[in-house]
Amino acid sequence: MPIFDFIIHPKQNDIELKDIQLSEDNSRQLRQLLREFKHIETLQDYGLPVDNKLLLFGHTGCGKTTTAIAIARELDKKVLTLNLGGGIIDSRLGQSSKNITEVFKKASREKAVLFLDEFDYIGRSRDYESKDSAEMKRLVNTVIQLIDQLPNDTLLIGATNHSEAIDIALLRRFQLRLKYEKPTDKLLDRYYDSLIDSFPEAYVSFERLYDISYAEAKDLAYRAIKNNIIEAKESELTLEHG
Repeated sequence: MPIFDFIIHPKQNDIELKDIQLSEDNSRQLRQLLREFKHIETLQDYGLPVDNKLLLFGHTGCGKTTTAIAIARELDKKVLTLNLGGGIIDSRLGQSSKNITEVFKKASREKAVLFLDEFDYIGRSRDYESKDSAEMKRLVNTVIQLIDQLPNDTLLIGATNHSEAIDIALLRRFQLRLKYEKPTDKLLDRYYDSLIDSFPEAYVSFERLYDISYAEAKDLAYRAIKNNIIEAKESELTLEHG
């Protein structure tokens, strides 16, 4: 399978950063990143590079992927998404370094946002004791070189739920590292409120759960709202035909 068949082109291009539940620190750092990219030419005039390597790590379902898509939208850049755990390495192990190099080159040519999901897969694979361990070490070295050579106007975003598994030499390449944690009860209540705000009051009654991710909260809320709407419609039809 051609390497570019592994690239995902997200359809959620209407996502905005303001709609994502971010911690105050993460929001501040992302605003700074966006400002740097929007004034990239001015900074280059002074010989200053932008911070163009960003690692998003932490709890699953808390907005890492949507953050990457929203950043690309804010910068009016194409986003190329590559899931490193999705078969690209296992299925073409002898071609791994070449595959990754081609993707980096494509992102550089297009001045795109390159989003590498499940970035920890490289670090974990390097620890495997198998006949392919030497190939995996070469892959890590290739990725380190590609990151070091990344043009200033191309943004690399890595995402992982397991940052502790990533090779330290890779981690050091990221100027910005944003941690995503499960939201507090207060933040979840605020999120639940935002989710139900556009629906009639009659449909938004449900038991709120806590100690879960934003993604889980969204699924819970929308499932309950859909059920309430359907029950109301079925009751209405029963009365009409009763």
